[in-house]
Amino acid sequence: MTSKVYFTDMHVHMGDSLLGKFDRLITRAGIEQIDFKDKFVAVKLHFGEVGNMAFLRQQYARVLCDHIKRLGGKPFLTDCNTLYVGYRNNALNHLDAAYMNGYNPLATGVHTIIADGLRGTDERAIPVAGGEYVQEAKIGAAVAEADIIISLTHFKGHINAGFGGTLKNIGMGCGSKQGKMEMHSSGTPRVSRRLCVGCGNCVKNCANDGVHVVDGKAVVDEKHCLGCGYCIAYCPTGAIMTKWDEAKPVMNKKIAEYTKAVLDGKPNFHISLVVDVSPECDCDSCNDIPIIPDVGMFASFDPVALDQACVDKANAQPLVPGSVAGKASEHYHDEDVFHLVHPDTDWEAGLIHAERIGLGTRKYELIEI
Repeated sequence: MTSKVYFTDMHVHMGDSLLGKFDRLITRAGIEQIDFKDKFVAVKLHFGEVGNMAFLRQQYARVLCDHIKRLGGKPFLTDCNTLYVGYRNNALNHLDAAYMNGYNPLATGVHTIIADGLRGTDERAIPVAGGEYVQEAKIGAAVAEADIIISLTHFKGHINAGFGGTLKNIGMGCGSKQGKMEMHSSGTPRVSRRLCVGCGNCVKNCANDGVHVVDGKAVVDEKHCLGCGYCIAYCPTGAIMTKWDEAKPVMNKKIAEYTKAVLDGKPNFHISLVVDVSPECDCDSCNDIPIIPDVGMFASFDPVALDQACVDKANAQPLVPGSVAGKASEHYHDEDVFHLVHPDTDWEAGLIHAERIGLGTRKYELIEI
């Protein structure tokens, strides 16, 4: 089987606009085949870390949500809190970041909801059909309870995944803190004695006697710790953190399984913009110059085919001179721009696994409009 992926470049003529092309793209790709009438529609995207300038402009979200509303849907913009200690580590700061970056109701016409709640613990356990690494995915409640899932992705590089595409946006992005820990780590969390103040919040919020305060510092009990990540969510100083010890190919496979959990049984549609392709994720508080020229906008019902089409188009572009990729190419030869930037990553493992578990296909027909 071959999936259809629709594509348009970033060129416009006088009297037209990129937002007009964007709206025509999603229409031609078939978004109106979905019955949106009176349905809650989770529009999953990345709001961008404070200081980052590579994230998608909010105008794309506005056009998308206006389109959904015209079809009778009730869209909301959403993302889950971060696992690492950063500005978007809790819902209040996360909303501040979203609003500062333009994802506020005045600009987008819809509400912004942090799907996994105040501390990243508001989650739903969803079985993964055919999962090899994950039996139950821990998904942010607002995403899990939505009727329809629409993803709007900024396609860019990523230090662990190789690139951040649709699967990364949905799978890792919709995981609660416990879910993110499961994808990133194969074991229990660790404690920074330097940061720990011995407040005992971790002990109070541990479900299985897996952490104790000894001599004024938290200590993880490996025999009892379940790896749920609640101690990470409730630590006020960021002293408890994931070990980040999962092998990168396995992490990408877990992301695929989390994506399947989010999408299974629900109408879904996906858009990816290969523009401002920064070498690192929008989670960083800064961004370097793009590693390739802007490519265009893609849309499909198949998230696997969509990621494959985006990476193929990206790899067909010339490298931007002076960029991280451009400089790396002076010393190494690699036709894969994302592997050139992050040599120890394996993005293909995630797509191969996603195809294996029935999430989609890597075979696609590219339809240019």
